Amino acid sequence: KAGEVKQGWNDRDKARHRFWTDLLDKANRKTSLHANNSPGKGDWITASAGKSGLALGYVVFRDRSAIELYIDCGKGAEARNKATFDQLHAHKDEVERALGESLDWQRLDEKRACRISRKLSLGGWKNEDKWPEMQDAMIDTMIKFEAALRPYIDALDI
Repeated sequence: KAGEVKQGWNDRDKARHRFWTDLLDKANRKTSLHANNSPGKGDWITASAGKSGLALGYVVFRDRSAIELYIDCGKGAEARNKATFDQLHAHKDEVERALGESLDWQRLDEKRACRISRKLSLGGWKNEDKWPEMQDAMIDTMIKFEAALRPYIDALDI
């Protein structure tokens, strides 16, 4: 069954599954952005940003967390990914002003994909005592992040 803890998962997998279960439950009370997601055991959970190859993601590692827009239109789409990133990056100042925070704009020229992210400083899945605060910060930041990027995602020529 989707979303249930599987036999053979290690402690890290189980911790991340609990983290995502809690985060998605909270997030679904505030936004529908990730409403179709089920908790898993991975480092991230993504949902479509409304354009092919663009995903809004929550990311959690052992000691850190982030939210991001991941740009990957697939194998052979390196030029399209970079062009999409460049179209969004042209509005960097407006996006960051709307968000009220600076972002990490990663064109990743040596890679296929690109990323726009906001790292959060409250910890990662290993910091279970901070999960409620972390999850609230991730959700609130995701909502503002998506709203700041939305006009420029919608205007993309891809």
